[in-house]
Amino acid sequence: MRTLIVGAGALGGLIAARMESVEIPVHLATRDRKAAEVLLAQGLRVSGVGGSVSVRARYVAPIEDYEGQEKFDLVLLATKAPEALLVASRLMPLLVPGGTLLPIQNGAVPKILGDQLGGQVLGGLSNLGATMHAPGSYEQRNAGHLLIGELSGGLGDRVARIAGLLGRAIEIRTSAHFPGALWAKLIVNCAVTTVGAIAGSTMREFSRLASGREVFRQSYDEALRVALASGIRPERMLVEPIPPGWSPDDGRRSGDYDTLMDDLVAAYGDLKPSMLQDFERGRRTEIEYLNGYVARLGSQAGLRVAMNAAITDMVHLIEEGKKRPAPDRLADLLETAGRRV
Repeated sequence: MRTLIVGAGALGGLIAARMESVEIPVHLATRDRKAAEVLLAQGLRVSGVGGSVSVRARYVAPIEDYEGQEKFDLVLLATKAPEALLVASRLMPLLVPGGTLLPIQNGAVPKILGDQLGGQVLGGLSNLGATMHAPGSYEQRNAGHLLIGELSGGLGDRVARIAGLLGRAIEIRTSAHFPGALWAKLIVNCAVTTVGAIAGSTMREFSRLASGREVFRQSYDEALRVALASGIRPERMLVEPIPPGWSPDDGRRSGDYDTLMDDLVAAYGDLKPSMLQDFERGRRTEIEYLNGYVARLGSQAGLRVAMNAAITDMVHLIEEGKKRPAPDRLADLLETAGRRV
């Protein structure tokens, strides 16, 4: 299965290195020619969980070099969400008839691309924790996995084929109810990743603050209600996504969120939020496909999404340099959300 990985950042580079280490040839598409030349010269190196590997990068080129020249059975899209939505349409002509585009971005990106580009898009989510220390140098931070499944639900032959290929290099799981898995991950991103990024801390750190626990509860509860209003029940991933005792009819205070938060801290508590890394590097974040997406859908459905809207606005202020990540931002969020109707 001829495979192209688009994006040589933390996740794309890690997967490419793991595949090459088990002798699965992979083509890698970079943002520009200079980045390709660096990887061709020095190769790909991975440290951390799963063992260290060092491999030669055999096929690396800027994406435009592949256009009109190459055809692939699988294109794995591993850029950040904004770049993925910009480049995805250019990748479809690179697929053989019946080929598959597999996006693995955070948030609603797989669904958005499926709606735009049709059935050649397969759903993908990543629970792999990865950091790029320098071009070609990556660290795997956890024993995570990729989850794949049909965007419409169910399991087909192509899911099994792709899982069989990628599973030789990294852990792969499949879901017959991918929409529920997507929403489970999206809700956690909204209430864990973005909240930690705004606070400039890990989940374990912000969970010790009363303001952190309350921002978590409100953002999670809103996102959960939007998922259910969309007709999707979130799937169990690392934890059960519905808080014990929660009911959609009991208002915003129902459910044992303390137990849910403690379970999530056990799973994610010490991971540095990827969005915080974006802040530190001056990069555009994925907020519009996380809390921003929830806020838009919820507003359309007539649901209260004040906290997710406040989080979205705060992230944009940090992106613009008007605010800095800090624990005090959590109290700011509570104040702002409290003023919204």
